[in-house]
Amino acid sequence: MRIRLCLAALSLLGGASVTTLAAPPAAAAACSDIDVVAARGTFEPGTLGFIVGDPVYSALQKKLTGKSLSSYKVNYPADLSLTSAAQGNADLVNHVKQQASACPNQRFVLVGYSQGANVVDNSIGISSQGAVVGSPIVATLPAAVEPKVAAVLLFGNPIRALGKSVTGTYQSRTIDFCAKGDPICENGGNDVGAHLGYTADADAAATFAAGKV
Repeated sequence: MRIRLCLAALSLLGGASVTTLAAPPAAAAACSDIDVVAARGTFEPGTLGFIVGDPVYSALQKKLTGKSLSSYKVNYPADLSLTSAAQGNADLVNHVKQQASACPNQRFVLVGYSQGANVVDNSIGISSQGAVVGSPIVATLPAAVEPKVAAVLLFGNPIRALGKSVTGTYQSRTIDFCAKGDPICENGGNDVGAHLGYTADADAAATFAAGKV
């Protein structure tokens, strides 16, 4: 029940039109120094995501003044359908592979909030199956691309409620925020509002990423 309330609260942020937002075309971005690839949360409005993606990108722009940045909004439904996270997983991996081929010197910062964290988890080889709005892995970033991923920024990550986290290759490049009481990422959490407060962590996440670039 608490999880349904939390997801409903996210849907209310953007009103009735949130689920009909037009998806961005899967076009390659210019060859910037850093491409910020953001997977928004369930029903989350905003260009990259009102709660996380947009404020994180803004913070990164301020901290990485000597580098050019581009952004990509992962093209997926971000709804409650069973295949939503899997679609995001496939699109994120496809985008990064295309960019890495077109722009050999480009590096990536991966950002995922709520269901978007499931998308990123799957893309780096950590299955979100069994988590809230999770899915089995359908694609992973290839080994040749892995060194190009400078940082992974996760917020309200549902796999944490299963006792899982990012381990292995990407662990040292990952920061994973879970607010106290957040029922999406904390098993037994009961503070729905905690899941909506990750804008406050945008600066800390950008500082972490800047240290990895």
